[in-house]
Amino acid sequence: MIPPTNPLSDNAEARPYVPVKGATVRRLTASAIARRKGKSAFPVVTAYDAPFGRFAEEAGIDVLLVGDSLGNVVLGYDETTPVTLEDMIHHAQAVCRGTSRAHVMVDMPFGSYQVSDEDAVRSAIRLVKEGGGCSVKMEGGEHVADRIGAIVGAGIPVVGHIGVTPQTAGLGPGYKVRSNREQLLADARAVEAAGAYAVVLEVVDRDIAAEITQTLAIPTIGIGAGPHCDAQVLVLYDLLGMYPHAPSFAKRYAQVGDVATEALRAYADDVRQHRFP
Repeated sequence: MIPPTNPLSDNAEARPYVPVKGATVRRLTASAIARRKGKSAFPVVTAYDAPFGRFAEEAGIDVLLVGDSLGNVVLGYDETTPVTLEDMIHHAQAVCRGTSRAHVMVDMPFGSYQVSDEDAVRSAIRLVKEGGGCSVKMEGGEHVADRIGAIVGAGIPVVGHIGVTPQTAGLGPGYKVRSNREQLLADARAVEAAGAYAVVLEVVDRDIAAEITQTLAIPTIGIGAGPHCDAQVLVLYDLLGMYPHAPSFAKRYAQVGDVATEALRAYADDVRQHRFP
């Protein structure tokens, strides 16, 4: 994490993220991630709490995203737009407490960066200063380039996010595959030029995603964008099978939801049958 030099938070009640006493924190840096460009593909997964952050790190996944998808999979919303900055800080703190080496990206939620550069910088500083994040992620291409530049200028690494942008998907064609080559390339180049060290490509035509990956000097992180990106990210609860439905591109590696239901059913049966010691 690059510590901000000008904390703008005016929240007197906010408590900064503080590493566990005695812990040696050597988290993977944004520059180290950027140097992975063109090398072996690396995994990224979302995390929302301390236990799953620890599980991911122990599995060798050293890039974690505290995604605003927590609105859907943790908080029970139908979309990500209700998620607040305070929600993101709270969950980022938990993930950071559960890990020691992983690079923790934190989503900038809807409403935290749209108003002005100053508002964007203020929000980003809170996510790293209070939440403990190593970097922030922002949805949008050309139209948010100035915001990305302002945050990078404040000393905070930024990940871009183009293609399907869930915070505003309802304004366009929804979650359909994005295939406007010229616009996608323009967005990718704008994000890179603004100073982002990586960019997420969500539900982008796989051939266009491959071209963007070859064009940019920064890593691309695909989600539903084919196999040719420098990295791949999935929502944790999708890959663990914790919900009955998941996007078609999200391979399920387990059925944790079924296992949890069966365990709870067995527990309830033991209680009802007085089988507890």
